[in-house]
Amino acid sequence: MSFAGKVVLVTGGGSGIGRAVSLAFHEAGASVAVADIDAAGAAATQRLIDEQGGKAIAITVDVADAASVEGMLETMLSRFGRLDCAANCAGIGSAAVSTADHELEIWQRTLSVNLTGVWLCMKHEIKQMLIQGGGSIVNIASGAGLVAVPYAAAYVASKHGVVGLTRAAAIEYTRLGIRINAVCPGYIRTPMSLKSIADTPGMTEEVAASHMPIGRIGEPGEIADAVLWLCSAQASFVVGAAIPIDGGYTAV
Repeated sequence: MSFAGKVVLVTGGGSGIGRAVSLAFHEAGASVAVADIDAAGAAATQRLIDEQGGKAIAITVDVADAASVEGMLETMLSRFGRLDCAANCAGIGSAAVSTADHELEIWQRTLSVNLTGVWLCMKHEIKQMLIQGGGSIVNIASGAGLVAVPYAAAYVASKHGVVGLTRAAAIEYTRLGIRINAVCPGYIRTPMSLKSIADTPGMTEEVAASHMPIGRIGEPGEIADAVLWLCSAQASFVVGAAIPIDGGYTAV
């Protein structure tokens, strides 16, 4: 899968899955716009690409803020002039709490980042791709976008929303040259994920065991591989898919 001469935008590129996706696109020959609310994280990913002789730019963005997202696209286009692929990886988790005990502020923030943030990014990514005559977008949803997870109502609702948004947009824009799909990761070894279980003895083993039949936590690079494939010509017949990359978690 070569992306030589292509320009890619990755939100949430400052760590975890987003960083792995950014590096994978670079290794495949693309120029990468690394966007993240964590300016230091985005800059660190850019440095990793620069040190390997690649082309990258770091952009600070709050995907839940419309003006910030619009500015992100303007900054990227001023540097690279086009947008061929986008990976919308930015997202947040939420503490385990029963549905009735969710605080409104947490509920709204989770949906604002995880769902509205993806829509805002797609809104501007699609407009640019229409100007160019095509492109590919991959949204990072979750296994929680395919099945129910107790004590995570806001997160589950947001990720189910990403899957629905992906499918609706795919139907609208495929014949205009833009393929849109989603990846639904299981539990992946990222700083955000590991932080959520670090303080609970035995939780890492319990989470790994829940991913049957493979019985382990996934790696960011395994998600990055799927994202690159979906953006490549090899996936030209894949439209509106929500592909579980979860070690069998949603299969049992």
